Amino acid sequence: MSPAVRAGVPEAVAAVRAAYDDGRTRPLDWRRRQLQGLVRMVTEREEDFNAALKQDLGKNPLEGYLTELSITRAEAEHALKNLTAWARPRRVPVPLGLQPAAAKTEPQPLGVALIIGPWNYPVQLILAPLVGALAAGNAAVLKPSEMAPASSAALARLVPQYLDPDAVAVVEGGADTSSALLKERFDTIFFTGGERVGRIVLQAAAEHLTPVTLELGGKSPAVVLDGQMPAVARRLMYGKLLNAGQTCVAPDYVLVTEDAAPELEKQLAKAARSLFGADASRSPDYGRIVNEDHFDRLVGLMEGGTVLAGGRHDRAERYIEPTVLTGVDPSAPVMQEEIFGPVLPVLRVADLDEAMAFINARPTPLSAYLYSNSAAARARFEQGVRAGSISHNASTVHLAVPELPFGGAGASGTGAYHGRRSFETFSQLRPVFTKNTLVDTLRVAYPPYSGLKKRLLRRLL
Repeated sequence: MSPAVRAGVPEAVAAVRAAYDDGRTRPLDWRRRQLQGLVRMVTEREEDFNAALKQDLGKNPLEGYLTELSITRAEAEHALKNLTAWARPRRVPVPLGLQPAAAKTEPQPLGVALIIGPWNYPVQLILAPLVGALAAGNAAVLKPSEMAPASSAALARLVPQYLDPDAVAVVEGGADTSSALLKERFDTIFFTGGERVGRIVLQAAAEHLTPVTLELGGKSPAVVLDGQMPAVARRLMYGKLLNAGQTCVAPDYVLVTEDAAPELEKQLAKAARSLFGADASRSPDYGRIVNEDHFDRLVGLMEGGTVLAGGRHDRAERYIEPTVLTGVDPSAPVMQEEIFGPVLPVLRVADLDEAMAFINARPTPLSAYLYSNSAAARARFEQGVRAGSISHNASTVHLAVPELPFGGAGASGTGAYHGRRSFETFSQLRPVFTKNTLVDTLRVAYPPYSGLKKRLLRRLL
């Protein structure tokens, strides 16, 4: 790391902290102006962001709008609509023995937030957490992913034009810059990415006892019991192939019962063609793998089963055809790590019980999907599977519901955001207790403790 970068990180963090310390971020008017600026930015600069997303990931402009910009705008507009209510103190009841008194919780900003974004949704997954940080009255340092350089540059250029440049800073750079940032003291850290780097973030945060929200990944399973198989297959493949499979909540593998398997496997191959044509490389709607290293890893994982559909690839174009694998051994490498690409293994199970046992024997996934028209089966799945979220008869689209908290459990993350939960993630719900001194009703609690005091205290408290 160059001396300039090494000197620049502490200076950037110090400048943002100075802006927070001067109190400017606390008034609701400032928060509203920032949220309004964010809405204007993703609306007015849609073409700029989409050009960057196309360069980094081959994203179609409509996909960029739907999965990055519209979600961010909806989060900010939802926060604007609800900010007054979220920020309002909430009274809580006081026990009789402490009366007369009043008690409340009042949301307070945590301070200066570090938000580290990933490369797969490089705009949404750094700006959507920022919505919560700004709504709660925090200042923020943003670290976009260097693996999406065009999107990182767009954020660095545009954010200062629309948001308070003293209180919101964008710091670009690679792993050395991230390391330098993690040596600084923040009041909260929000990280989206993989488990390996998540551990590094958590260890660095421990040095300052900084609270951390980790949005990680994992192998999100989809279980298919019954249903209209053409629709099931389309929904599975849509969720899987969004962003060329580079989505943290994409169905990572499918567990299907023996009875349903033949028809589902046939329909999965048809669904991929219906979405992107017989040659997906020619489709303007189909993205590309982020870089050659990930491409090589995915091609290696495809050897873990029999290719039922797809399988073609072109390293020069970072293109991997939508691929369905069958005959997959559960011990194969493709079943040991998050795929994060357009490769879908299909494994057969006897019933729902076997599927749930398979899922629960592995690290907790970020999402779990069940395809079934049986309400009883859906209830059993909800009770029997641990996951960051559960969706029935749909894949990935639950992220578009602003008031559904999004987050993992266990190995897939800690903490959550979206909607009110974002505001609370970046807030301290500070308790405030108030009594007057006109009548000292607490005297009954003071020593010495007579028999009468003992009886009164046991009844009152």
